[in-house]
Amino acid sequence: MIEKNVKTDFCAVPAEPVVDPTAYVHPLAAVIGNVTIGPGVMMSPMASVRGDEGQPLHIGRNANVQDGVVIHALETELNGVPVERNLFDVDGIKYAVFIGERVSLAHQVQVHGPAVILDDTFVGMKSLVFRSRVGKACVIEPCSLLMGVTVADNRCVPAGSVIKSQRDADSLPVITDEYPMKHMNRGVVHVNTALARAYLAERGKDR
Repeated sequence: MIEKNVKTDFCAVPAEPVVDPTAYVHPLAAVIGNVTIGPGVMMSPMASVRGDEGQPLHIGRNANVQDGVVIHALETELNGVPVERNLFDVDGIKYAVFIGERVSLAHQVQVHGPAVILDDTFVGMKSLVFRSRVGKACVIEPCSLLMGVTVADNRCVPAGSVIKSQRDADSLPVITDEYPMKHMNRGVVHVNTALARAYLAERGKDR
């Protein structure tokens, strides 16, 4: 389902999602409102991306949004006035949620804005990222929680971690060549971009 959001006191101008023609959105996924989905994105069944409260939401090139993922955000406008505390700046543009290129959001991940996850990062199953900024080439192992922190590039969040202070975020281990999940995201991105291309090709045959 891809549809426009509605006008409210926290959204003066409803918007239609912008989905690149090379992205695949499964019929059982939902994309609503002020959302941009970039080239090569794979959006799996039961994923929900709602740009109807906090907005805009951005999903970058060759990212994957797997089964049951939820992307939503706190309100970024009230009666026509921006709610700045609920926005993150990325390259001079403000977003409620920004997902970079080649990011993997594994099954049942929740990303609740304000949030930023930068390029080549893997977010493991059932993890939550809220009011946080995650750098490039990070690995968030499954069932982790990040809230109110900034995670530097090339850091690992061990499975089941609860990271709610900047001190804890700064203490996260740096990913080394010995880390067994160092290159895992490459494979996940490869699989999902291939799936997006193949499903789009099948959809084209059915028309």
